[in-house]
Amino acid sequence: MRKSHPVRRAVLATAATVSGIVLLLTLKPGSDQGSADAAGSAVPPAAQSPQGGAQAIANGTVTGDAADTQYGAVQVRLTVSGGKITKAEAVQSPKGGQSDQINANAVPKLNQAAVTAQGAEIDAVSGATYTSTGYKKSLQSALDKAKAAGAAGSGNDQGGAGGAQALGDGTVTGDAADTQYGAVQVRLTVSGGKITKAEAVQSPKGGQSDQINANAVPKLNQAAVTAQGAEIDAVSGATYTSTGYKKSLQSALDKAKAAGAAEAAESGGDSAADASAGSGQDGGGGNARAALDDGTVTGDAVQTEYGAVQVRITVEGGKITKAEAVQAPKGGQSDRVTNQSVPRLNQAVVKTGGADVDAVSGATYTSAGYKKSLQSALDQAGG
Repeated sequence: MRKSHPVRRAVLATAATVSGIVLLLTLKPGSDQGSADAAGSAVPPAAQSPQGGAQAIANGTVTGDAADTQYGAVQVRLTVSGGKITKAEAVQSPKGGQSDQINANAVPKLNQAAVTAQGAEIDAVSGATYTSTGYKKSLQSALDKAKAAGAAGSGNDQGGAGGAQALGDGTVTGDAADTQYGAVQVRLTVSGGKITKAEAVQSPKGGQSDQINANAVPKLNQAAVTAQGAEIDAVSGATYTSTGYKKSLQSALDKAKAAGAAEAAESGGDSAADASAGSGQDGGGGNARAALDDGTVTGDAVQTEYGAVQVRITVEGGKITKAEAVQAPKGGQSDRVTNQSVPRLNQAVVKTGGADVDAVSGATYTSAGYKKSLQSALDQAGG
């Protein structure tokens, strides 16, 4: 027995070693999370299609809704080519104080992540939680718009920077673009697929801004009509206004292109129907109720001297059945003014079916902001 003992130990040791190797080989593929992630990343189109997969995105440039955060708004613009996101940029992000340092580091990382992921499933940047959250919200909004445009206009050539042939007739208001001296917001009038009028419904005011913009804004308006797009030169001495103008102009063009694609898909080329819908919008400021798509749509948040105003409308049977202010100035005297004016404005919208509502006496700022946000909602609803 003593002579056979070493042999038994050798046999048992060999068997244990072989069993261990077999066990390791069996477990390795399933336990290596890095390998699984790498394998999963090799097939992004099918996995990412719910978030705006490349195959469903329309070519061109699209700007997401501005997402408010505790430290300021974040707004993302995407450039799509060949059905893929080729560029992502934050056209708005929190500014001032520590925000400048945080976002100088975070925003480029988020931009790169959006292009890499080809969707909104991106990780937050450490130390920039609020910016990351706002970025993802605005990014998802941009993807939603690009997907809608892709579904509606898959046969249309939208590769230009806002080609006039793809623009839907009517009036459309771009997102307000914040600048160091105040917001700039552009409204376009499109007829026959061409920009016939451009106007700044908001621009920096007060002090030297009045003089600068009295000179700059008419030139920018004319340039937009001449260029039939956002590729316009900045006006000398009005850099901030020019930059904000171009951002809002591009946003308006994005919306007009999406509307044009949707109209083409819906009408099937029925120009008579298009003319009928368009004639109801001439000078109506969004009163073409028959052109409104059913559903609920929220307008852009409009900053006023006392706080933001944002309007949501519900459309049924092509008519506005409900209007509500999801944001309104709060605190101090604003509470009393808002409680008095907002219900009146809501009722007026349902009654008139559009943005041609009178300002409520004593609530000038709230009324003006309400009407601008309402017009934005109408633009999105197809009015």
